[in-house]
Amino acid sequence: MLSGKKISFAVVLLALPLAACVTTTPSTSVHQPMSVRPVAVTGPVQANGAIFQASFSRPLFEDRRGRNVGDTLTVNIVENTSADKKSNTSTNRSSDNNFSVSNVSGLPGKSFLGAGLAATSDMKFSGDGETGSNNVFTGTITVTIIEVLPNGNLLVSGEKQVGINHGSEFIRVSGVVNPVYLSATNSVNSVQLADARIEYRGSGQIENAQQMGWLSRFFLNTLPF
Repeated sequence: MLSGKKISFAVVLLALPLAACVTTTPSTSVHQPMSVRPVAVTGPVQANGAIFQASFSRPLFEDRRGRNVGDTLTVNIVENTSADKKSNTSTNRSSDNNFSVSNVSGLPGKSFLGAGLAATSDMKFSGDGETGSNNVFTGTITVTIIEVLPNGNLLVSGEKQVGINHGSEFIRVSGVVNPVYLSATNSVNSVQLADARIEYRGSGQIENAQQMGWLSRFFLNTLPF
C-alpha cells in the first residue's frame, strides 16, 4: 500500500503536464495599470435638474475630450516601419618573394651555391550582407487615462482581448499623449504617442504549437555545438 508521501508525490507528477497545458495571459511591457477608475467625489447630495446632473458634470463650453484620470480616448494604430541595410567588404593581398645564391667566394657554405628560394602568397576575402524589415500594424483601441502629468500630458494605457475558438489575441497600447494632439473626436494617432509601447500577442493552442519545447530549449542553450 502506498504511503501518504508517495501518493502526494504521484499527484504532483500528474499535475505538472496539466499545468503546462494551461493557457496563461502573455506578459506585457506596457505601462501599468492598464485601466483605472475615476476617484469617487463625496459631497452633499444635489438635486438633478433638466440639464444639470449631479453624477456627471462638465462645463457648458468644455469639449468632450478626455482630460482626467479615468477618462477614455481612442488611439488609431497606424504603425508602418521599414528598414534596409546592405554591406559589402572585399580585401585582396598578394606577395611574391625570390631568393637565390649565384656566387660564393672566400666564404664557407659553398654548398649553397646555385640554391634558390621562391615564395608566393595570396590572400583574398569577400563579404556581403543584407538585411531588411517591413512591419505594418493598423487598428483602433480605446485606452484609459491612468495619470495626468504635472505639465498636463496624459499617460494612457489599455488592452483589447479578442477570443477566437481556442485562442485569444491581446492588443495593448500605452504612452504619453499631449492633449493638443487630441482631435475633436477624442482620438489620437499612435505616431503621436511619446514613449509608445504597442503589442500584439496571442495565447492558445496555435501559439503553443509555435513555441519550442522546454527540453529542446535546454539542449539548445547547453550544447556547445
